[in-house]
Amino acid sequence: MKYILLLSVLLLIASPSCQAQDRGDDNLTKGRDEKTSTTQQMKGGEIKMFAIQKSEDDWKKELDKDEFRVLREGGTEIAFTGKYYKHDVDGVYRCAACGNELFTSEEKYHSGCGWPSFYAPKDNENIIIREDRSHGMVREEVLCASCGGHLGHVFEDGPQPTGLRYCINSVSLDFENTSEGSK
Repeated sequence: MKYILLLSVLLLIASPSCQAQDRGDDNLTKGRDEKTSTTQQMKGGEIKMFAIQKSEDDWKKELDKDEFRVLREGGTEIAFTGKYYKHDVDGVYRCAACGNELFTSEEKYHSGCGWPSFYAPKDNENIIIREDRSHGMVREEVLCASCGGHLGHVFEDGPQPTGLRYCINSVSLDFENTSEGSK
């Protein structure tokens, strides 16, 4: 009986869905093992070719370590640590890898989840949603439609008018201030 209990505990610990995420430097956790490539199979089976095509080595040269981990490897910031989590300035949030306009301050809200949250993208054509089965869960991943960079995930627990919560990593975003008097 002791051996069965011990075996059960060992199997539970070894299960990918029960393992703690690998904590990386600078408040990030590593995501799925697969890397975002220049093409992706989207929800419904469609194959998407991204407009911006670069090798992983080129991305490593252009992005800092944290940006690469999130945008190219599907990593995640630790909750409540991102620079845009409590950011309340008028402007546009762009992809940190390619500059694609993704979200605006008009759709941003405080969800309390620990990451910047938006109830809608600036334009649905600027993002792609695909199924993500990493970490023993099924979620909807949000990608930049221009370069394929991992941005975060979308959930169906947001405010109206969409009922969606786009939960986005700060490190995957750059911000353009459009407040009066800004330069």
